[in-house]
Amino acid sequence: MSDRHLVVGAGPVGRHVAQLLAARGSEVVVATRSGTDTGIDGVTHLTLDASDADALSAAGAGASVLYNCANPADYTTWGRFWPPLAAAFLVAAERSGAVYAITGNLYPYGPVDQPMREDMPDAATDFKGRLRATMWADAKALHEAGRIRTVEVRGSDYVGTGVGGNGHVTRQVPGALKGRRAWVFNRKDQPHTFTDVLDVARLLIAAADDETAHGRTWHVPSNPPRTQQEAITDVLTSIGNPAVPVSSVPEPVFAALSKVVPLVWELRQLSYQWNAPYVLDDDAARQHFGMEPTPWDEVCRRSAVV
Repeated sequence: MSDRHLVVGAGPVGRHVAQLLAARGSEVVVATRSGTDTGIDGVTHLTLDASDADALSAAGAGASVLYNCANPADYTTWGRFWPPLAAAFLVAAERSGAVYAITGNLYPYGPVDQPMREDMPDAATDFKGRLRATMWADAKALHEAGRIRTVEVRGSDYVGTGVGGNGHVTRQVPGALKGRRAWVFNRKDQPHTFTDVLDVARLLIAAADDETAHGRTWHVPSNPPRTQQEAITDVLTSIGNPAVPVSSVPEPVFAALSKVVPLVWELRQLSYQWNAPYVLDDDAARQHFGMEPTPWDEVCRRSAVV
């Protein structure tokens, strides 16, 4: 079997996947639309429109795994971004015979009133949740038909190295390091699972490598839930900085902003994730892979790097 790996996407998950694979001596190609150089020793970089099925298939020829670590920089473009890219991955996976390893999320479950497990139905009612659920359903159907091999790992909101302004906690860090009040959307006092991007990459690689793990979703081992206020305070404390006040953006302000700021409108559709407990059950992956999450204090220290 080839030890060549094609990683599509150079965000925090893609970079960690590439780094871990390169460290073990695998042949790694990172493909992005812009040809981004990750700066990781031993990694080859490729300029690629991965939504072009023929181009992606050519890049993936001879690979053992195709990693979907892509994510649009503009959160409002999912409807245009994902369908052609997801379809191209299915074509490339079937043509190449490579394992298709998908970086997923928890959106497909929709609102929940209990810890999320992999055997729960994908019952989302919002657009983004239904979109991600369809992506997995399409891949799983081809897997069950024997046409591809696939696996998806799902984590909660990201923390850790490189997340920056795309994370609910990490976007607060630059201002909090200067002693400024943190303003969060929705409630600041509800328990919420946060997932380290390094742990996402660790599980994605392990699941791709393990034939017995294919054909299903796995939840990334994550630390015990923290509220938004606790998580922001923990990040500051981890590097010896004092806590800052944490306030919730008033709902009338949130509602008004959502009418004029497209990103805020998108975030408001997912308010259910923050206005009630949103907790990940990761027992299955811990038991199957023998994997534990990176210690929370270490995750916090890495999240504090601006």
